[in-house]
Amino acid sequence: MRRRSLPGPLHHSLFHVKQSVHHLHVPTPGPGLVAITAPVCAWVAAQGGGTGLLTVWCRHTSCSLLVQANADPDVQADLEAFFVRIAPEGRGLYRHEPLELDNMPSHLRAALTAVQVSVPVEDGRPTFGRFQELYLFEHQSGPHDRVLVLHLLGVP
Repeated sequence: MRRRSLPGPLHHSLFHVKQSVHHLHVPTPGPGLVAITAPVCAWVAAQGGGTGLLTVWCRHTSCSLLVQANADPDVQADLEAFFVRIAPEGRGLYRHEPLELDNMPSHLRAALTAVQVSVPVEDGRPTFGRFQELYLFEHQSGPHDRVLVLHLLGVP
C-alpha cells in the first residue's frame, strides 16, 4: 500500500499542534453579565500567535457563558430581565427548593444558555465580531468567585 503525503502546510501543521490550559477566576458581585472578553483575549495573546480553537468551559451549574452585543447596555438589561421573567424566584414554583430562592431559577437559566463556548483563533486573537462580547452570566445572588477553564488548541 502506497502512503500519500499531505500538502505542505497542512502536513507541517499536524506535527506542531500546541495545547494550553488556564483557569480564569472571575469574581461576580451578584446576578448579571460580567464582561470577560479582555482577560480571555489577553491570555490567548500570551500563548503566542497562531491559528486554532479556544474553548471556554464554565465549571458551575448556576452561572453560564454568553456571547452577546456590547454596544448598547439596554441589550444586557433586557437579557437579564428576560431570564428573570422565564425563570422566576419564589416558593412553591419548583420541587427543588433549598433555602436560597434563586437556586433552582439559577439552574434553569444556566440550562437555557451555555456552559461552553468555542471561538476560532486567527493570528493569535479570538475572532469576536466588532460588537460581540463574551460574558459570564451570573444567575445567583451574592458575590461568587467563578472559575472558567480556557483551553487553546492550535498551531503557532
